[in-house]
Amino acid sequence: MTSSSKLLLALTFALSLLTAAHADSSKEMTLWKNPNCTCCDAYAEYLTRHGFKVTSKPTHDLSAKSRAAGIPDDFQGCHLGMIDGYVVSGHVPVATVNKLLTERPNIKGITLPGMPLGSPGMTGEKEEPFTIYTIGSERPNVYAVE
Repeated sequence: MTSSSKLLLALTFALSLLTAAHADSSKEMTLWKNPNCTCCDAYAEYLTRHGFKVTSKPTHDLSAKSRAAGIPDDFQGCHLGMIDGYVVSGHVPVATVNKLLTERPNIKGITLPGMPLGSPGMTGEKEEPFTIYTIGSERPNVYAVE
């Protein structure tokens, strides 16, 4: 093997390690939730099953934290997550969280308002598609429908 081939191989290996390190860190979420909320715990377990590392932080100040994150009151979800520089509010399906982390749009984050039945972490049957909105524009816009 030539020295330039060895160098190319070493650079490729180093790049793959850096990419893997970024991928791992992008899957770490801090989740603020009401201390007594079991659906928030179920959402954290759902994310964990899908490869995320979740650190739950109980708070009685969720509405204020959500407002500070730029989420209007009528668009707030059941809990508030921070992941790789983005806000994720509510029971957002993992496919949409992954879409956010892959696309990296110029927004503060996304929200699934309220506690829709059948959403990840919630009991019941899904009654309609979940509409996930952007956070960070003057008025939230639709980001995804699942």
